[in-house]
Amino acid sequence: MRPAGWVRVARGAWRRALAVLGVALLAAWPSAASAQPADPLAGATELRGGRFTVVHFAPEARLARSVLDAALARDTFPGLPRLADSVRIVLAPDQRTFRALVGDGAPDWGGAFAFPGERLIVMQGRDAGADAGDPLVTLRHELAHLAIGEALRGARVPRWFDEGYASYAAGEWDRSEVLATSVGLIWRGLPSLAGLDSAFYAGSERAQRAYALAHHAVAELASIDQERGLALLIGYWREEGTFERALRQAYGLTGADFEKRWRSKVRRQFGILALAADLSVLSAFLVFLLGPLWWQRRKRLQERLARMRAADAAQEARERESALAALLGETPDSSRTGGSRPPD
Repeated sequence: MRPAGWVRVARGAWRRALAVLGVALLAAWPSAASAQPADPLAGATELRGGRFTVVHFAPEARLARSVLDAALARDTFPGLPRLADSVRIVLAPDQRTFRALVGDGAPDWGGAFAFPGERLIVMQGRDAGADAGDPLVTLRHELAHLAIGEALRGARVPRWFDEGYASYAAGEWDRSEVLATSVGLIWRGLPSLAGLDSAFYAGSERAQRAYALAHHAVAELASIDQERGLALLIGYWREEGTFERALRQAYGLTGADFEKRWRSKVRRQFGILALAADLSVLSAFLVFLLGPLWWQRRKRLQERLARMRAADAAQEARERESALAALLGETPDSSRTGGSRPPD
């Protein structure tokens, strides 16, 4: 066969190969498009008790039992009636499963998330880092989110109250330490309650300060009525539908009145501590910045004092020499050159 014939054969074979490949891709395309992502909970086990179901994998079996026992042992929340909704708690065995369950919109620093509409809590399992905190305290915090969601279903709940109540119900009183050493509390000032809502999404540092302030606000609300705590407020909130009307009915306060009271108390309680902490940081910075200048000045002063002491010592020596010469009846010049004695 001539070379031109070989070229035609090769071209024909190449076209047939492309056609076969195209048919194969078209045949595979529908199945690829219809493929569903793998279920992140495939192979998990359910542990049930009361209104709670804990979903876990084998490595989290012991933690799952502790979580279920803790949920059953403390199934009431401050100011709320007995709850009835079923709750599903999922323990993610690793970070990949955790992110798949909570979604891309969840903050990276969160160790657990509650979804009140689904009556679902997703927590990190035993491989969670130290920043995830005590898992049982975290569980209580997330359960409180579901509890307030069930109690005030249909009412608008500000984010600051939702997070503050969850922290208050979980007993997270150590959050106040954030305020006692907060640089932002002094330099950026105290945000409004409404301003706290956006701070929960503004990064880990600002979010931690927002959690602490929200906790303090809810604790302040509970302290207004020493006998009933939050029960009266939440009862009116369920009836009236808004926090403002419930606050007026329960305590005779407007939202502005309460916010003024809260801000004043936070400044009194934490402002001095935060300022002291800031002054300590500022002092350390000034020492680091001005230390070399101070050391050079101190060294020059020491050298000057040494010269002055040497001059004083020389002057004292001369004065002693003059006094001794006068005592012996010698002139300073003769005493130095060994001149003859004066006549008798």
